[in-house]
Amino acid sequence: MSARPEIGRAERGLSRRTVLAGGGALTLSFSLLRPATLAAEQPHEAQNVGVVPEKAPQLPGSLDKEPMLDAWIRIDANGQVTAFTGKAELGQGIKTALIQIAAEQLEVAPATVRLVTADTSRTPNEGYTAGSHSMQDSGTALLHAAAQVREILRGLAAARLGLPAERLTARQGRFVADDGRSVGYGELVADNVLHVRAQPISALKDPASHTVMGTPMPRVDIPAKVTGGMAYVQDLRLPQMLHARVVRPPSYGARLRDLDTSPVERMPGVARVIRDGNYLAVAAEREFQAIAAMRALARAAQWDETAQVPDQADIFAVLEGLPAEDHVIQDKPAPVAPGLRTIEATYRRHYQLHGSIGPSCAVALLQDGALTVWSHAQGMYPLRQSIAEMLRLPPDKVRCIHMEGSGCYGHNGADDAAADAALIAAALPGRPVRVQWMREQEHGWEPYGPAMMTRARAALGPDGMIADWNYEVRSNTHSTRPPGAGQLMPAWHLASPFTPAAPKPLPQPEGGGDRNSVPLYAFPSAHVLYRFVSEMPLRVSAMRGLGAYMNVFSIESFMDELAAAADADPVAFRLRHMQDPRAREVIATAAEHFGWSNKAPPTPGRGRGFAFARYKNLGAYAAIAVEVAVERETGRVRVVRAVAATDSGEVVNPDGIRNQIEGGIVQSTSWTLYEAVAFDRRRITSRDWSTYPILRFSSAPESIEVHIVDRPGQPFLGTGEAAQGPAAAAIANAVANATGARLRELPLTAERVKAAVGV
Repeated sequence: MSARPEIGRAERGLSRRTVLAGGGALTLSFSLLRPATLAAEQPHEAQNVGVVPEKAPQLPGSLDKEPMLDAWIRIDANGQVTAFTGKAELGQGIKTALIQIAAEQLEVAPATVRLVTADTSRTPNEGYTAGSHSMQDSGTALLHAAAQVREILRGLAAARLGLPAERLTARQGRFVADDGRSVGYGELVADNVLHVRAQPISALKDPASHTVMGTPMPRVDIPAKVTGGMAYVQDLRLPQMLHARVVRPPSYGARLRDLDTSPVERMPGVARVIRDGNYLAVAAEREFQAIAAMRALARAAQWDETAQVPDQADIFAVLEGLPAEDHVIQDKPAPVAPGLRTIEATYRRHYQLHGSIGPSCAVALLQDGALTVWSHAQGMYPLRQSIAEMLRLPPDKVRCIHMEGSGCYGHNGADDAAADAALIAAALPGRPVRVQWMREQEHGWEPYGPAMMTRARAALGPDGMIADWNYEVRSNTHSTRPPGAGQLMPAWHLASPFTPAAPKPLPQPEGGGDRNSVPLYAFPSAHVLYRFVSEMPLRVSAMRGLGAYMNVFSIESFMDELAAAADADPVAFRLRHMQDPRAREVIATAAEHFGWSNKAPPTPGRGRGFAFARYKNLGAYAAIAVEVAVERETGRVRVVRAVAATDSGEVVNPDGIRNQIEGGIVQSTSWTLYEAVAFDRRRITSRDWSTYPILRFSSAPESIEVHIVDRPGQPFLGTGEAAQGPAAAAIANAVANATGARLRELPLTAERVKAAVGV
């Protein structure tokens, strides 16, 4: 099996061998079985050998939802290969990775594969692009679909050439026989030969033979973004397009009392003022004309407001006092000896917003009774269902096409902007309408990441091991996404409004507010409780990682506090409680490359911290060590360097994995040190970048190093949300190490740090 040094496989040095001896091992095996036999034994497969199944075995990944092969792979008569995915490119590099997968299994050059993403008239319905599921669901589906298409074509080529299939080699879109004859894929695809149902077992290529998967490939979505091309829906311009702006209510629950629209209707370029109950918008020929008309409408509108938001200073007391549904997530009772040392801690997280660099945008066109919407929302099929309900159209009269947006990861204003565009386009049939939100609208009306509270209590035995673990998390829902017109904010303000569905907790094993609330560590006794709060003081929904960010921050901060109480090294303490061999290797890899065992005297004002989690306890593993510098006089915290290790299963594009871990660390640094939504009794007051500060380039980590543990042939695990929680906890642990003060409330602002160190 060939090595891939560019992936940065973890070297098995002496220090890590010693660590892994406690419970993990790295095993290499070889087989002389044929690739098809190897494929049947891979963990990608669902099998039932020798037993007659009662029902058809589950198909791999999203093939189970859309089993027809030509829904995923199509080949034209000229040999052009097109791959389809219901997932969306959000900047996570999924286009590139999926092209690599299809190219590898089909034996064609990646540059020859076209990829179509998230279009309700063309692609499979894969729901949302969320939860690091793109590779697990769509990547797995394309892996198997491409392999099965290759073998169907091989059989057809063998029949065409009158040769056994074993004598044919797939090469650059052709099957080449050992006698030199060949036939192209395009010559074999007549009569819908690929319109067949997928099978549960595929003849996957042996990972040792891969030439495309597992190697770096430049991201296909990057060139337009750095050259000023049409990269985002914000850049989309259609012939005869109108520009629109919406006048939002000034606060939650505000009602439009009085408005004279006639002066605005006479303004230059104004095509229409749209008013429907409390919904108010304007469309104009040019963008600045729309902005000027919006501002004039806002000045003319008179609203009735009431105090609907709790005092920000009391928000955690308010959340504590709201009724909660208790859900036991883990209950592992065991006798606990009396008199053990007990440690307790409470952690808190303020509301945070997505802070998309480009405010939400959408384009819509109503033509001949059919509506087309271009949107950067993360679920085109749920969006189509919601817009169809809002406009009372049959779903087959609505088409939603994904285009990238400038920033997100989660449920920001994208779905709402699409609803705006649909409403305004419905009033102006025959002309495309582009709706662009303003910065203050994005900040003031998007659904936020919820405020959360966690409590941890643990008992330490005389051997320094955790004997009993108790943890609870209190949180609102972490998803108010569509489907349903009531999940679209503009629909709330119509004269005949739609009502949001009652918030619900998301089910385990992935969960929402309780995501990653169960530690991967092995404790003899453990109890985890989710206190779900259905009432939402502020509008909230999915933000990258959902509850995992806060739960991992809390658990991994508490693990450091317990290690200190046990007078143990934080990394060694974690390894003593960890049985999962893959987790142990990732922890050891990050610690080794960081130089954790170096016992050099600490530099004044510097500290180091460590944290680990497996995302959702079923996704990618990530361990992160950081060094921070703390200015005691100002409280400013700066991440000097970060070293991460990750295991995402089989690697498709190592650069893509590094991008995601690096980006996750940077994003988490911003969340952890700066970000919190501000509000008063009536309104959101975080309206711009001065009232909602984020990480600036001057404060970004000086160095980020990512080491990938490759697992050829193992299932894809996804990487996009693996780093945020461990990065937050590692930073908090490093601040505690540098200052001797433990901060338990996010964000760790300079003011909080300064107050904690008592300068």
